[in-house]
Amino acid sequence: MLKHLIEDGSTVLLYSLKGKSWLVKVVSKNEFHTHFGVVKFSDIVGKRYGDVVQTNLGQELILLEPLLVDYLMKSERRTQIVYPKDIGIIILETGIGPGSMVIEAGTGSGVLTTAIANFVRPTGKVYSYEIRPEFIEIAERNLKKAGLQDYVVIKNKDASQGFDETEADAVLIDVGAPWSLVKPAFNALKGGGALAAILPTINQAEKLAVELKKAGFVKVHTIELLCRSIEAREGMSRPSTRMIAHTAYLMFARKSFLKVNTSCKEYPCEGSELA
Repeated sequence: MLKHLIEDGSTVLLYSLKGKSWLVKVVSKNEFHTHFGVVKFSDIVGKRYGDVVQTNLGQELILLEPLLVDYLMKSERRTQIVYPKDIGIIILETGIGPGSMVIEAGTGSGVLTTAIANFVRPTGKVYSYEIRPEFIEIAERNLKKAGLQDYVVIKNKDASQGFDETEADAVLIDVGAPWSLVKPAFNALKGGGALAAILPTINQAEKLAVELKKAGFVKVHTIELLCRSIEAREGMSRPSTRMIAHTAYLMFARKSFLKVNTSCKEYPCEGSELA
């Protein structure tokens, strides 16, 4: 069978030209209900990605092969997720890639975990720490749906008590008191290793910056990314009236063996080379 033919058990993104989409697993004996009508999965099996299927109401849906961003945005969630606009800069600023060993504190729904797992494969690993068992269950389901569960080890442990791993390439922090993880992160990172923190409030950013400087981290800088869609239509193009504005402040730093005990005011925060 050709690679791009949809099989029983395949995952498909059903896309409507009206802007709606659904991530579904095709099981030939089942059907999928939308407000555009019902799709029989038996009508999808054997079609190509890119083909069109009609609902019982005559509405057309395009069959697309899911990309990583589709798995992320369609993830099951009970918490605020890390958005693709932020994930991209986190990967660039930390240098995460194939073979990287990454530690994550605060698995949550596993959206960032899933994205990082995609980039460290086939030889890398993500070690993710989460104290809430119910979130671990959600994250494991999201990882399995994306087929990335083999590249992640989730630990039901309090990260503030320290990480089991050492010589990590990067540590990612997404917890309420990120400053409590500065020492554990320092101990877990290799020399020059990267730290990234996802911070909902500016107060967290201020306190964390001070603690990172005290610990000897350098190249400490914080950014915020805003993302606005453009409605590009012939003769009618304009910015969208809705946008993804503040999601988080993102702080980055690198481990050094410089010994300092000062404040961010005395030791100015550096700017991002990516700005």
